[in-house]
Order: sequence, then C-alpha cells, then structure tokens
Amino acid sequence: MRVLLWHVHGSWTTALVHGHHEYIVPVLPDRGPDGRGRALTWSWPESVIELTPEALRETDVDAVLLQRPHEVELAEEWLGRRPGREVPAVYVEHNAPQGRIAEMRHPVADRPDLTLVHVTHFNDLFWDAGSTATRVIEHGVVDPGPRWTGEVAAAAVVVNEAKRRGRVTGTDLLATFARHAPLDVFGMGASEAVEEIAAPHPVEPHDDLPQGRLHAEMARRRVYLHPVRWTSLGLSLIEAMHLGMPVVALATTEVAEAVPPEAGVVSTRVETLVDGVRRLCNEPEEAAVMGKAAREAALDRYSLDRFLGDWDELLEEVTA
Repeated sequence: MRVLLWHVHGSWTTALVHGHHEYIVPVLPDRGPDGRGRALTWSWPESVIELTPEALRETDVDAVLLQRPHEVELAEEWLGRRPGREVPAVYVEHNAPQGRIAEMRHPVADRPDLTLVHVTHFNDLFWDAGSTATRVIEHGVVDPGPRWTGEVAAAAVVVNEAKRRGRVTGTDLLATFARHAPLDVFGMGASEAVEEIAAPHPVEPHDDLPQGRLHAEMARRRVYLHPVRWTSLGLSLIEAMHLGMPVVALATTEVAEAVPPEAGVVSTRVETLVDGVRRLCNEPEEAAVMGKAAREAALDRYSLDRFLGDWDELLEEVTA
C-alpha cells in the first residue's frame, strides 16, 4: 500500500514508517513545515520516499494520513484529489484539545468521509468529533532496548520548546525540582528554557540531540521526570520506559493509564513528585526495580508490533 503523510512528528512517524507499506513524504526546497521530507535525526527505512508537490500530481496513493487542518486542502491541491471523497483518508490527532470543555470541537467534526484517529483514550474522550467516526490507536515506539544504567544521579527531562510552551509542559516547575535534585533538560530550546533557573542543584541543557544519542544520554540518568500538565502522551515518556527508566510524572491526561504504580511515582501533588525524584536519585536499587517494571509495562502496552498491526487493520478498512 502507498501512504501519503506529512513529516510532522518525528518520533511518531518513525514508528509508523517501520510498517510494511511504502510511505510518501512531501519535500520542498526549504524543507519547511509542509515539506520536511525524510528525517535527518531519526533512522527511517528505505520505504520512505520523498516527492515534490509536482511529482505527487503524477503519483497514485492508496491512502492519505492527515495530521493538521490545512492538510485537507493541501492534499487536494497537490494530489488533485479530495481526501476522503476521491482518495481514502484518515485524520490523526496528536494533541489534547485546548479551551473550555464545551468548545473542544475537532476541526474535522461531522466528516462522514474521514476516520479520526486519536493517540490516547483521553483525547478521544475530550475532543468532540460530532458524527465523524473515531478510533484510538495508542502509541508504539521502536524499542531502544533496556539501556538504563542510572550512573548519573540526576533526573532527565525531555521537552521541545519548553520556554514557549511554559505551563503547558510544566517548565515553570523545573526550578522547584532543581532545589532538590540535579536536572538534565533535553530537547529543542533547552538552553533557553533553563537559562534563568537559579537553584542549589545544577540544571544542564542538552539541545536537540539525534534520537540515538538522546536515548543513550537519557539512560545514564537515574530517573525520568515528566512535568507536563496538558499535552497528549509524550513519546519521550514511553521511550524512557522502554529504556528501563523509573518515571516521576504528573497524573494528568493519559499518564495515569500509561504508568503503573510499580513503575514510578505519579501524582498531582508537587511535593509527592519532588520526594519521588529526590528518593530515586538517592536510591539506585529502588530506581532499578521501578525501571524494570516500567519497561515491562511499556513493552506490553506500547509495542511497535501492536501499533503497526492496529494501523494495518485500519488502513485495510478505509481502503476496502
């Protein structure tokens, strides 16, 4: 099957393109948001093909995976076919909705020609899709292996654009945690996010590492800290669990479902989370036990095989 999708979310796309199909990603000369082409910092198989908008006009595709509202019109313009009507289409929603509960209406609500796929049950619960058919396909990741050593008694935090996203990603909480344990903050804009934090323990930024190196550095830290208030379910959290890292996380959105009690500390009480980070940084044996449980839970629920199987089933349905 030949599937068209835009390169929007690197980690999620990395999992998807390990399937058994041919994946077409648009490419533009500037490799901007609508034409990033193949990934530069993730490892993708040869089945991922870059095509220009002009080449797409001459290409038959079996299905389109939409991920942003404007891609509906973009796909029609570049393919010359209307997604959902003249070519099967699925809309993948990666994000939790923002705003008042009564106003959380999805951009493709009431579209009987589309299937709306949510990456968490929480998102499916909160988004109002109207009469559009919905499906939940939970995340899966390429297993990086049980690489945790915990040799560095610090907490790893992974978040992109942490300063801009502020309270959404819990960036304001980092100073509180840094009063009790060292932090290593990874992701795009990490340096900017931590430059004003003054705390007794060091807060070290690591900006935009390639995925392989990021996993290696994460696994050296004693614990994974997930201070996020309101996003979907971060793939870095699932990757940390696959690495065998114990988790300390806010009990918001899907986290309470994803992280079992034996895998770490999950709470909405900041003092409980602070205590968890401090304790696990100081107790490597407890951290190792929790990390093992985290990996087992992640392999059970967020395996790549299950993820790809769910997508194969849906693609077969919409193209039948």
